[in-house]
Amino acid sequence: MATLRYVAYLAEDPAKLMDFYRRFLGTEELGRTPEGDITITDGFYNLTFFKNRPELGEMQMNNGLHHIGVQVDDLEEVKGRFLRLNPRGMIIQEANDLQHGQIRLHDPECRPVTVSTTSFGVPASKEKKFPRVRHIAYNALDPETMLQFYTQVLGLREVPSSYLRRQQGRGNRFCADGQTNLAIHPFYSQVEGHEAKYGINHIGFLTDTMQATMAELSSVLQIAPRPSTRPYAEFRFRDLEGNALDLSQTKGWEVDVDKWESAA
Repeated sequence: MATLRYVAYLAEDPAKLMDFYRRFLGTEELGRTPEGDITITDGFYNLTFFKNRPELGEMQMNNGLHHIGVQVDDLEEVKGRFLRLNPRGMIIQEANDLQHGQIRLHDPECRPVTVSTTSFGVPASKEKKFPRVRHIAYNALDPETMLQFYTQVLGLREVPSSYLRRQQGRGNRFCADGQTNLAIHPFYSQVEGHEAKYGINHIGFLTDTMQATMAELSSVLQIAPRPSTRPYAEFRFRDLEGNALDLSQTKGWEVDVDKWESAA
């Protein structure tokens, strides 16, 4: 069973982002490094803000949502599936500390994915129901090939809305792990509300206190309702460094084959 549990950001000011997520989304700090990297959690996810610096050595060094991580049961099995799909693919050893997984792979569009058999440093005692990450969205050039990677290599499951889009001749693909919906949208899309940002476009939080959260957020920043034609999330806002965040209470997301989760 594969479980999405990690999101990495490159950030100008990790401390300010940590304060923002704690104030508006109820996260708490897990730890920090002398270099200024800070890890927070919603109770299940590890969200790490890496202080952007040349020493990170990433292929893509722009600030923002950078890559995700997956918890798996058997690391060797994942390695084997990855190399069968991509015989020349690189498997990179990671630090296996609070800020990293055990290995790093790259998806078919060269976006990093960190993989671990651990919970990415989040103790079970931290778990809570709300607010919590329930959605991650990519923009990709080839969503179908990306879907094959996330299902065949990492073990996520394609969900019914993805089959429906394929039958309709649309390019959107969706998979999930029972708790989080992973959407893979065509980069070149004309759908209302689509933002052409390559890679991770946004993440989504499910909350059971929408009215109070919206009131507090509205006092300091601009919030945009999502188009009524969109089935997921009611609102979108941006953190202090421009990362897009969706917020939902009643719409929710399809998080498994037979499971649509909301806080209604």
